[in-house]
Amino acid sequence: MARQSEAADALRRALDVPIYNKTLRRDVGRGDLDYEVYLQTRELLSLQTPREALVVPDELVFQILHQTQELWLKCVAFETANLIDELDDGAIFAALSVLDRIVVIHQNLQSQIRVLFTLSPARFHTIRRSLGNGSGLESPGYNQVLAAAEAAEAALGRLFARRGATLLDIYHAADGHPDLHRVAERFVDWDGAFQSWLVEHFTLVRRTLGIDKSVKGLDGFPTVALGARMMRPLFGELWNIRVEMTRSWTRDGGFAPGAAR
Repeated sequence: MARQSEAADALRRALDVPIYNKTLRRDVGRGDLDYEVYLQTRELLSLQTPREALVVPDELVFQILHQTQELWLKCVAFETANLIDELDDGAIFAALSVLDRIVVIHQNLQSQIRVLFTLSPARFHTIRRSLGNGSGLESPGYNQVLAAAEAAEAALGRLFARRGATLLDIYHAADGHPDLHRVAERFVDWDGAFQSWLVEHFTLVRRTLGIDKSVKGLDGFPTVALGARMMRPLFGELWNIRVEMTRSWTRDGGFAPGAAR
């Protein structure tokens, strides 16, 4: 690690105190401005380990990444409750709007986790010594999303039942239930974005710890187990319907290559 320069130390000291904003003609960072009060920035920005106590400088980005992921996962769980309201009310377009937001949040989660791809294995192992037995399985947000997704799947089933439609009906004759088909496919988009986020996490573990049955996470599980976990869908029936459709598929009604149509 490079020695600290005088210029860098001067910047660090400047960042530790309120900064004067020429446009506002006010100091920003005391916590008394409306923006700061509304967002509780003094409390928010004090939730990380102080600079002088970091085991390595990279620990700050490690903490901030996981803290922000928890906030976004909290948002997904919150939005899922709103989604269930709309589904139970039969408000398809409103439900689709909520699903759009959930999908984008998961895409954001996937993109954010790549920040930790800049963390070297050696630096990560230094940080890891201070994590106890902590793992992603202990994440409140992750567990809330799993519970919320299960409740959302049940709400989707209630919607289909009220309309007298099965998944086979909806997928074999999508034109007969275009709104239900659209909602179902947006659930698939949600699941796909969720699984892509887990794949990104798997890649992060591969880059830092390695994937092998002999390598264990702090929770005691071998890292190779992450492969099965990231393939486990939120909405299994929406994926299984594709298997059913393919099993019942025949060539009848098609055209031979090169035949007149």
